[in-house]
Amino acid sequence: MRRFLSLRDFDWTLLAFVMILSVISVLEIYSATLHTKFHGFQKLQILWILGGLAAMFVMSVVDYHKLLSGIYWIYAFCLLSLVAVLAVGTRVMGGKRWIRLPGGVHFQPSEWVKLVLIVLAARYFSNLFGRELTWPDVFKAIAFVAVPMLLVLKQPDLGTALTYVPVLLAGLFLGGIGWKKATILMLAAVLAMGAIWKSGKVLKPYQKDRLTSFINPDADPRGTGYQILQSKIAVGDGGVFGRGANQGTQTQGDFLPIPYTDFIFAAFSEEHGFVGAILVLLLYFLILMRLIQNAQTAADLPGSFLVMGVVAVLIFQIAVNVGMVLGLMPVTGIPLPLMSYGGSSVLFTFLALGMVMNVRMSRFVN
Repeated sequence: MRRFLSLRDFDWTLLAFVMILSVISVLEIYSATLHTKFHGFQKLQILWILGGLAAMFVMSVVDYHKLLSGIYWIYAFCLLSLVAVLAVGTRVMGGKRWIRLPGGVHFQPSEWVKLVLIVLAARYFSNLFGRELTWPDVFKAIAFVAVPMLLVLKQPDLGTALTYVPVLLAGLFLGGIGWKKATILMLAAVLAMGAIWKSGKVLKPYQKDRLTSFINPDADPRGTGYQILQSKIAVGDGGVFGRGANQGTQTQGDFLPIPYTDFIFAAFSEEHGFVGAILVLLLYFLILMRLIQNAQTAADLPGSFLVMGVVAVLIFQIAVNVGMVLGLMPVTGIPLPLMSYGGSSVLFTFLALGMVMNVRMSRFVN
């Protein structure tokens, strides 16, 4: 039983890197929305960051073992909330992803499912550690992830649904799956994706267009290829040192779509160039290395699995978003952690980091 936690043992270095990225986010949102109807969103982002910091400190002192012990009940509640979204959720731009709460606040359950799956995977796979995973073990883990993933795809929200996959993959890898089973699973996944693609019952036509347009965006430059083409132009326009804050022609000219959310990295690259982009990526690298260090020094196996689950999700989101901006990945609507505007994304990231802090601080408990 834990007796004492001290903020002295908090990972202040990790928090410093996170806050630098958060400040960059606020400044870039201000610049990207300067001449648009969305100007002022940087103030909301500041509020979300402050709320995220408060949530992170609260999470850092909540014993993660209590989360592990009650995770199946929490998981069941999350499934009910996803069903509630489909039943009574607010429809925005053709999708039901939010539940309107009193006071005009919109709650997006699919973002919190990521955190729940990280905790669930940590408990499940740490209990199985020490022996090779059996097929029933593997199928049970897949089912845990597949159920919420299918519910989120029904909203439809392909981007968020995809972020559940790295939690499963990290769990299977850390849980010690054999290479034969891993090979069979990869082949089965390829066949399943082919069947899903042909069926037309899971992916909407516009989602298929998004997934294929990055291969040849010039085939439909004013339609499905528009976002990728404008993003690549913005990145290239930045050159080595960028055009300067508020000076990006693609961003300020309203050619770059939603530059404060999905394509914020493109807007930042146009204004601050290759050097600025590399510095941001270096910050992400330092954050991830710090997280991995905390995983290696965790007091127990579940704690280590928790941190690595957070690492897996962040790596996936960073890789997909940056790849999307550069035209190397399809447009899936996955935000860039700590950079993109959005309350649900910001709060998830800070809560996940709070859980990491909790694991770290538990090493020093008397």
